[in-house]
Amino acid sequence: MLNRPDVAVVGAGPVGLAIAWRCAQRGLRVVVHDAAPGSGASHVAAGMLAPVAEAYFGEHELTGLLTASAARWPAFAAELTAATGLDVGYRTEGTLMVGLTADDLAEARRLWAYQQGIGLPVTPLRPSALRDREPALAPRVRGGALAATDHQVDPRRLVPALRTAAERAGATLVPAAVRSLSDLDTDVTVVAAGCGAAALTGLPVRPVKGQVVRLRAPGGGAPGFRHVIRGYADGEHVYLVPRDDGEVVVGATVEERSDTDVSAGAVLRLLRAAVDLLPELAEYDLVETLAGLRPGTPDNAPILGLLPGRPGVLAATGHHRHGIVLTPVTADLIAELVVTGATDPLLAPFAPARFAPPPTVDARSGHDPSGHDPSGHDPFAPEKEHTWN
Repeated sequence: MLNRPDVAVVGAGPVGLAIAWRCAQRGLRVVVHDAAPGSGASHVAAGMLAPVAEAYFGEHELTGLLTASAARWPAFAAELTAATGLDVGYRTEGTLMVGLTADDLAEARRLWAYQQGIGLPVTPLRPSALRDREPALAPRVRGGALAATDHQVDPRRLVPALRTAAERAGATLVPAAVRSLSDLDTDVTVVAAGCGAAALTGLPVRPVKGQVVRLRAPGGGAPGFRHVIRGYADGEHVYLVPRDDGEVVVGATVEERSDTDVSAGAVLRLLRAAVDLLPELAEYDLVETLAGLRPGTPDNAPILGLLPGRPGVLAATGHHRHGIVLTPVTADLIAELVVTGATDPLLAPFAPARFAPPPTVDARSGHDPSGHDPSGHDPFAPEKEHTWN
């Protein structure tokens, strides 16, 4: 076929569109398939670029990928704006991590100590120093820390910009769902379909529900704070993300559910914690409540690379709560893999093969001919989820 594409990308969220953009820039013919572009997790996401605040115990390799991608964001945002003329809301004030009570602060300090221990830039701040930076913080806040390199972007601006960039580079968007990868006539298929990747590939990607609230500063002005604030408030974890246009995103729940209903209880908990940290938010307008589905995996890390036994099929999914921050590095490395066939070392820990079924064990002897020692662990079973973000 004369116009047969070189690459079919399934999914027009930030990751899929960025991959399409990078591949089209390399001279490939690219088609992106999505029945509702930009309507997935990115529409709900707050857009925090937080490799420091999002560094959790036992996720060292993921933290490395987050850090690598966050380092690409300044150039990525500048290039995207230059290519499209569109502002993506990239802001660099940093993130304040705070604890409301003594117990909250003790919990937070344990995580900050871990983050400092692996070399991440976390600067502890006394209450007076916190309020010097953000006078609107509640007097009850007991202490906090600054993650100066944790920034933010607005996903609702990012997705249209990426679509424009991809199309200007030559990619074509097909507004239709893909029911089976066998329906695509292409050399390479990249599955960047979020939660939809499970049905298309059999990978262990599951929906993880998150509810958020959007507020707006009264009078049409900017919010009364500049930093992203991530707080512990009487045991409740919450983040507050200010936008230049007066919007404040308050989030988010983490629920092992697949519905997108908004519950009164979740909204109540989020707003109570938000107002406890920033009392002035009680006077803001409530403009939206929304729930979305993050694509989670058993180890909370993305699935990136070639699918075993599926020639020409690549996965770029399972980003869970990190899809926005991981967009640049995912796009760069997957595009490089498409063009050269070479897997960057950064991708190795996140290969789809890590979720391959365990080798067959001889039922009589218990011996695995491959040398594998079966543990009985189900690689497709969900692990314990973090309760913040």
